[in-house]
Amino acid sequence: MMKSNILNLKSVSNFRLQIIITIGALMIGILHMIYPNIVIDAITISLIVIAIVPWLGILFKSLELPGGLKVEYKDIEKVRDEADKAGFKVQDSKSKNQEFVFLQIADRDPNLALAGLRIEIEKRLIKIAQSNNIVIKNPSVYQLLRILGDQKILTDAQTGVLSNIIGILNNAVHGASIDKSTSDLALELGLELLGALDSKISGKE
Repeated sequence: MMKSNILNLKSVSNFRLQIIITIGALMIGILHMIYPNIVIDAITISLIVIAIVPWLGILFKSLELPGGLKVEYKDIEKVRDEADKAGFKVQDSKSKNQEFVFLQIADRDPNLALAGLRIEIEKRLIKIAQSNNIVIKNPSVYQLLRILGDQKILTDAQTGVLSNIIGILNNAVHGASIDKSTSDLALELGLELLGALDSKISGKE
């Protein structure tokens, strides 16, 4: 009985949180309609997102969806096949020999390891842009992919592969369930992608 009461209190609390977030978003939308001349810059949007994200984490963790959010082995296999077709297969990768910190924690915390992999991919995309004299102020990873694709530095197939793997890694960052075999495959693929991106930075491709 006590457990049931606790669950009911959590449900009420989560519902109130949903209402607060919804009302806040509606108020911002209404203010924008009333005062269309007010410019909301990227910094303001970023601050709003930063303020909301921690609460969303609590909310999403409390939701019981069928099977929950999970990174599937088959999803990684699909991206790996796409990477091979896109010419991302690296036989002799320097990245495979590097001692990345995220590899050292892979057994203890696969989600954190995949978060580290995502950071390394984004760092290389920034370096590729810089090496091609592309200057972007605080770009998102998807903006980088779009610009590198538009400039033909990455092919459409390659930007698609990177977009897909980053989407999967984002799920892991947000706490998606992932087993060891799936994590190992994602990290193996990630090292190959890092090697391919390193080659583009050094101008070997």
